[in-house]
Amino acid sequence: MEDLTHFNESGRARMVDVSGKHDTMRVAVAAGTIHVLPATFERIIGGHMKKGDVLGVAQVAGIMGAKATSSVIPMCHPLLLTQVDIDYKLDNSKDANGYCSITATATVGVTGQTGVEMEALTAVSICLLTIYDMSKAIDKGMYITNLGLLSKEGGKSGDFTNPHIEAMHRG
Repeated sequence: MEDLTHFNESGRARMVDVSGKHDTMRVAVAAGTIHVLPATFERIIGGHMKKGDVLGVAQVAGIMGAKATSSVIPMCHPLLLTQVDIDYKLDNSKDANGYCSITATATVGVTGQTGVEMEALTAVSICLLTIYDMSKAIDKGMYITNLGLLSKEGGKSGDFTNPHIEAMHRG
């Protein structure tokens, strides 16, 4: 097992020193799914929610979340992101609970000394939570699943694809 880098010699939390690392292009992709009642799904995609364009607002919220990651995750470095993009996969077929699903996928990039995995995960989380917030008046039973890192490129550790999360979002 690799050494845990977020602890100092005394065993206390620290922010990792990345000053010795070279700037490289890094990209991370994360995804997650929110499950909603069919009537809620239709109102969201039809633009008939009282709070407005749910997917549009959630997309902006996800982008803002990626940019603010270092403000809410204590050991994350503030980064000058070069890209944040959020895409949706809408699925009106019902799952075992009778719910439809909206999958958000965030792609985040930076040219820097550290990766953007946390920024991609935060973008998806904030996006899905915004969908929940804007829809909770009519569907308090919504639930979020399969949140995780799909892949990352660049950096010292190289490329990574998560077969477990990737398989959940395939199709």
